[in-house]
Amino acid sequence: MDWADRIGRRVRLRDLHIVLAVAEHGSMAKASEYLAISHPVISKTISDLERTLGVRLFDRHSQGVELTLYGKALANTGLHVFDEMRQGLKQLESLTDPTAGELRVGSPEIIMAGLMPPIIERFSREYPHVKLQAVLESSPAVQVQQLRERKIDLLIARTSQLSPADDLTTEILFDEPFCAVVGARSRWARQRQLQLNNILNEPWILPPYDSVAGLLILQIFRADKLEPPRPLITTLSVQLTVALIATGGFVGLLPSSVARFNAGRAALKILPIELAGARIAAGIMTLKNRTLTPLTAKFIECTRIVARSIA
Repeated sequence: MDWADRIGRRVRLRDLHIVLAVAEHGSMAKASEYLAISHPVISKTISDLERTLGVRLFDRHSQGVELTLYGKALANTGLHVFDEMRQGLKQLESLTDPTAGELRVGSPEIIMAGLMPPIIERFSREYPHVKLQAVLESSPAVQVQQLRERKIDLLIARTSQLSPADDLTTEILFDEPFCAVVGARSRWARQRQLQLNNILNEPWILPPYDSVAGLLILQIFRADKLEPPRPLITTLSVQLTVALIATGGFVGLLPSSVARFNAGRAALKILPIELAGARIAAGIMTLKNRTLTPLTAKFIECTRIVARSIA
């Protein structure tokens, strides 16, 4: 019997579950309470694993425990094992009923405000029994971490905010321009011929210029050789931007899909101004070595159809 067989027979799923719980809670006592397993059993399981593997998995200190380099490798293996089991169970569920199950989709607010609603509307119409969890997270780093930790099945995001990684696959859906937008009651809403410099002195609501979105917007003004306006309101919230523009008192720049989706719902008017410069892309991100469930594949296909209509 070789080393792999020997270890394989002695490391159980229960052991990996305990390692993950201790790592998550940073304490054997807290993991014991969470798992409803006695503290001595938790401690013995960890000690037996360390003896079997021949490495220290946790560093003990007065505040609790912390994964060592070896422990992190084992915990990562445990995440993969349990994720594949979950994916396998979802596959079995889909074989029983291909139109039911659960799906977790992550995205930032700018996707939630534009692209996501028509995707979910189409998907829910075709698969009304699927329980869909739309996970909102603004930090690109946290979004990708949620994907790596299998807390979401796929990520739909603005690709300019994401860094390429060897363990991830990104499919670009489209890239789109920004639009100049006012409220439907604004005096500018009735104009048929406009240039960007015509509205330069209006009250603007824009993202901070030192943000990712703000840097893209700076490119638009510079492409027209214009001094960027000093916005009256600065915010990264798409929801707040849309709400304030809809009052008729502000001018803003939004990605085309966000502006179009909210034009009827929030009484916005897209101004007839062709904006040069920056475009912003949207894409689907998945883990390279993770088997997609049938539901995930169906959601991705719905996303492609909606994206084609926008592009």
